[in-house]
Amino acid sequence: MSRSPFPLRLGAASVLAAALAACASTPAPVARGHDASAEPAPTGYLQGAAIPDSQALSPPPPAPGSAWAALDEAIARQATALRGSARFAQASADADLRFPAGAGQFSCALGIAVDSGHTPALYRLLQRSLIDASAATRAAKNHYRRPRPFMVNGEPTCTPDDEPHLRGSGSYPSGHTAIGWAWALILSEIAPERATALLERGRNYGHSRLVCNVHWYSDVQQGQALGAATVARLHDNAGFVADLAAARQEIAAARAQALPIPRDCAAEAAALATGLPDAR
Repeated sequence: MSRSPFPLRLGAASVLAAALAACASTPAPVARGHDASAEPAPTGYLQGAAIPDSQALSPPPPAPGSAWAALDEAIARQATALRGSARFAQASADADLRFPAGAGQFSCALGIAVDSGHTPALYRLLQRSLIDASAATRAAKNHYRRPRPFMVNGEPTCTPDDEPHLRGSGSYPSGHTAIGWAWALILSEIAPERATALLERGRNYGHSRLVCNVHWYSDVQQGQALGAATVARLHDNAGFVADLAAARQEIAAARAQALPIPRDCAAEAAALATGLPDAR
């Protein structure tokens, strides 16, 4: 059932902290031990008015007692039933966007390893677009301040250490989902032959937030909309367009090298095969 009207663990760099305030559990995309004096902290491609206005683009979240709120609650019950399963463990893994590990979240769907050594432009593209997609959700999160599912149903999350931060960050829309969907769209453009797998990964990446019990279904749907809005704006940015072209060449070279992917793709696929029937 679709809803067309509604449709990071932090690092050290302060510039990223501001960009990622939209999703308090989303990690700053820098490696542990990052030396700010050795290289500048990454920033997004978009600045100021170029960042989509999520408050203008996001209708209010479902009102209590509405049919859409009932759907959110029904899907939340399906999601919390997966606690302790392989799908729940995958949701916990999906929650971590800290770089360099975060760069590999879509590696299985893409079919290549992503790292700063072999695919530097792609690594940079994911790192910087993460900041943009997260920033694109901030205004609506701060405006609506929607309580997250675990705050309402009292059930555990897949990231208990993040809960204090999550309590202070609005649930609607989902920042992790915006990031994941933006990545799915960007990677599908770079590697269209893998588009089905990448878009499916983008969808189940958002669904991981449901399984983790930190977002409602309508949060995820609106996160997808804002991820798409971010990518639309990115295409008007010269730096993004240049990195997109360079990343396309890197992927071709990486496929030729056939480097091993440092993830258990079979286990990931098996875990993600467990779906939520009403979350489509």
